[in-house]
Amino acid sequence: MRLILPIKILLFFVLAYFIYSFAVYTQVMHTKEARKKISTLAIEGKDIFQKNNCISCHQIYGLGGYLGPDLTNTISEKGEKYAETFIRNGSSRMPKFDLSDDEINALIELLKEVDSSGEFPILDFDVNWYGTIEKKK
Repeated sequence: MRLILPIKILLFFVLAYFIYSFAVYTQVMHTKEARKKISTLAIEGKDIFQKNNCISCHQIYGLGGYLGPDLTNTISEKGEKYAETFIRNGSSRMPKFDLSDDEINALIELLKEVDSSGEFPILDFDVNWYGTIEKKK
């Protein structure tokens, strides 16, 4: 009889784990709010970016791999043609993925959206007491 309470507690945590896992892995990643702000083509580009595991080498907003460059401001710094050339042909360190023109255009649109929404690295920033950072004014 003494084991009933610990077993109930264990079952509660196991059940909570499975409910939480189900909620996390079945949630819709493209929310209605995101669709209002991001073009459909950029969402396609995000899916292609994820499908080809680009984040394993590249960073966006400073998050991701370290083999390739951060892509946050590639469009404003180098231009669309520069990005398209690398995506289409690869380089000595970047494989050629044989993407279609539509897929390349979607990736370019994603990079334009990312470029317009952020700046990396933020060199002058303030850390707020609640853990976020803001660019100094």
